[in-house]
Amino acid sequence: MYLYLLALLVLYYLYRWVRELPTVPDKGNKYVYITGCDTGFGNLLARHLDKKGFRVIAGCFTEKGEEELKKSCSSKMITTHLDVTSKESVAKVSAMIKEKVGESGLWAVVNNAGVSVPTAPCDWLTIDDYVFMLNVNLNGVIAVTLSVLPLIKKARGRVVNVASVFGRVSPTGGPYCVSKYGVEGFNDSLRLNMMPFGVKVLCIEPGFFKTNVTDTGILSKNVKMLWDKLPKDVKDDYGPEYLPKSLDVIANKVAKISDGDLMKVVRCMEHAISAVRPRTRYSAGWDAKFFWLPLSYMPSCVSDYLLSKESIPIAKQLE
Repeated sequence: MYLYLLALLVLYYLYRWVRELPTVPDKGNKYVYITGCDTGFGNLLARHLDKKGFRVIAGCFTEKGEEELKKSCSSKMITTHLDVTSKESVAKVSAMIKEKVGESGLWAVVNNAGVSVPTAPCDWLTIDDYVFMLNVNLNGVIAVTLSVLPLIKKARGRVVNVASVFGRVSPTGGPYCVSKYGVEGFNDSLRLNMMPFGVKVLCIEPGFFKTNVTDTGILSKNVKMLWDKLPKDVKDDYGPEYLPKSLDVIANKVAKISDGDLMKVVRCMEHAISAVRPRTRYSAGWDAKFFWLPLSYMPSCVSDYLLSKESIPIAKQLE
């Protein structure tokens, strides 16, 4: 019986692999707009697609990011300053893209730009902390997408949204999980809305990878800064050991579980852009596939138990 089930599973994955092999033609005339190309996934994807022959429009937040990307890519690469939190910046880039792509439209937009700090227990934060990250991670995704959606509809192209495994489960406090859950919701509603227009909306859900989002220096500095600003009663609730233990988790656990092979995510992005039959969702990374994704389907009592078991104990525990 088990052998039959295993055979069926193997046949299913073989069928899916063959079905997903064909890629779209005429890549040299297809424009792909990517946000957050200074570093990480966006930077690597821009260079990878440029080598594959796509016409890449890379949005960078810094001049340094633009300059370095230009040096490492072909003359076809278009770099531009982009601040996804600025209406004027988003509108300016979309106007430039409209002029570039003409009647053929925009083949794909990849909403990759994002930040991971401030992240901490919810009662360490203010509403301004939430507003800042939501403006980048969620409102930025929506603003960029809507600014070029008419061009994507014209091309019957793709919208690729980079969410996270933390858009399925919430093991940390603060706005990061909230923003990624929001991306998942926007992605699902847009996918259904755009289906009649022949536009495909795909979601990338990476696990832990070595990018700025999991940079131990950035995360540690963030936790220290937030702790120093806390009132005494909140510090007393958590206890003097909470900060050093938090820093130890960042330095050891986060660093150890973060995968250095960013191409695992980039290959998912490339498939979403170039495959004739892309997947609706891509879970990138072994931790995403074998821990976070299964955990997201478990009853809340089970996931809460597993996550709380690994959490740092506080000084004032309920008896």
